[in-house]
Amino acid sequence: MGALDGVRVIDVGLLVQGPQAGQTLADLGAEVIKVELPLMGDMARWIPLSMEDLRTPYYEACNRGKRSITIDLRVNEGADVFKRLVSDADVLLANFKPGTLEEWGLSYEILSAENPGLIYAMGSTFGPEGKGANREGADLAGQAAGGLISTTGTDNGPVTPVGATIADHIGSMNMTVGILAALFSRQKTGKGQRIDVSLLGGQIYAQASEYTAYLMTGDVPGRSNAGHPLLPMAYGILETADGHIALVGVLPDKRAAFYEAVGVPELITDERFAPIIYTTEIRLELFKLLEDGFKSKSTKQWSQILDEIDVRYAPVNDYEQAAKDPLVLVNNYLVDLEDVNGETKRVVGSPIKMSGTPPEPSVSAPELGQHTEEILLELGFDWDEIANLRDKNAI
Repeated sequence: MGALDGVRVIDVGLLVQGPQAGQTLADLGAEVIKVELPLMGDMARWIPLSMEDLRTPYYEACNRGKRSITIDLRVNEGADVFKRLVSDADVLLANFKPGTLEEWGLSYEILSAENPGLIYAMGSTFGPEGKGANREGADLAGQAAGGLISTTGTDNGPVTPVGATIADHIGSMNMTVGILAALFSRQKTGKGQRIDVSLLGGQIYAQASEYTAYLMTGDVPGRSNAGHPLLPMAYGILETADGHIALVGVLPDKRAAFYEAVGVPELITDERFAPIIYTTEIRLELFKLLEDGFKSKSTKQWSQILDEIDVRYAPVNDYEQAAKDPLVLVNNYLVDLEDVNGETKRVVGSPIKMSGTPPEPSVSAPELGQHTEEILLELGFDWDEIANLRDKNAI
């Protein structure tokens, strides 16, 4: 039994922000019903690996373990079915453009009047209020508007987005936290509530330390320059003979052994590098002096050396390397699961461990509308009513 056993979630999410929140809740034991537009479905179904390989990583990654029902919320009959579905649900989540559900007559006020315990969680790109809040967007907009992209790369070089939908992911986690807090609050009050999260807000919060530095000083921290602008120390990325390695700070009592290992023992007496905290310029000077030594050995060799002298590090892995990392596998961050055909598939597991009610990731996402009739029958519709809904293109 999962921690959220007995919780019913109606997921009207698209792409990542909403759907990944729904999947997290499913991993934790909730029953999650995904509502999709008939014939079209979640837009994530239409982002294939390539034109030759039509498998859809965004859809599969964020919708495993759910049931799928198709309902057109834009038509009256579909909206009525949806209201019936939500009437005994615990959570409704979506990430449409603000105002969309309201336009369809499915606002929090209307739905909570029938179901006062409903937790109505909405995600957006820019937030629910203010001029421009109703603009459509996606992960890239969150990264851009929230300032993350401006921190990438090196001074005078081009900026670049992070190569993952990180704004969407952070937005989904904020939505999940809000839902869990609202479920806890409901135990005391008996009442649900509306939750709003956004990609922009999530990016600001994810960079709280950096924004706080700006608010304190009025100075923009700047680019990462292969490290971090607020951490001007031996903290950053160095090239090795066959890749790169992340040096995660060298404490003063480790410096002599570290400099010796890199082949620059004279740096221990260099006054520029005596402080615990450097300026960014001094950090860059230090890394320039470390370059040749690090390029002389492989990442694996440096990993062994840094382990021996107890200096913090991590290899800069690509996805293939990370997927083979014993730490990834032993902690079930990637897991092998058996699908309905008896085939074993490796999928992304849960990053959360719980001793009493462990998360249980699922292996497969549903086909479009796979459970439509099953769910409608559970709601009390008979076969004639289901046929009528199909005739009216409501499902």
